Amino acid sequence: MSKPPAGERLIASNKKAHHDYFVLEKLEAGVALTGTEVKSLREGKANLKDSYVIVKGGEAFLLGTHIAPYSHANRDNHPPERTRKLLLHRREIDKLSEAVTMKGLTVVPLRLYFKGGRVKAEIAVVRGKKLHDKRETEKQKEATREAAVAMKTRRE
Repeated sequence: MSKPPAGERLIASNKKAHHDYFVLEKLEAGVALTGTEVKSLREGKANLKDSYVIVKGGEAFLLGTHIAPYSHANRDNHPPERTRKLLLHRREIDKLSEAVTMKGLTVVPLRLYFKGGRVKAEIAVVRGKKLHDKRETEKQKEATREAAVAMKTRRE
């Protein structure tokens, strides 16, 4: 993977998404969070493994994202897997809802990161991979890895 741009600090990434899906289109969205959630994210305690995005009532929501309770909070701590609103422009929400209504497409978060002090989510419109597609992707990765090793040994 490439290095993140300057000013961005990665919190969590969804590596399984690249394995299970073909990424068709990416978007950046803000995430509406509570104070204890932000503090927990600064500690890097988030998991995007089974997360997905739904569009309901003209708004986009992030479901299934686990943000661990903040360790130094009192009884007003947040629920770990609550539904979180995504902050997107109307045309972006319309584009997502149109993509979701198409057969076989869904929207998943790829990574959570801080950008200028704000928490952002990189979300993507994806299509599921079949087993043979996953095998093909693994073969390509292996071939690329072997080529890199061969080039490195040749230079030495």
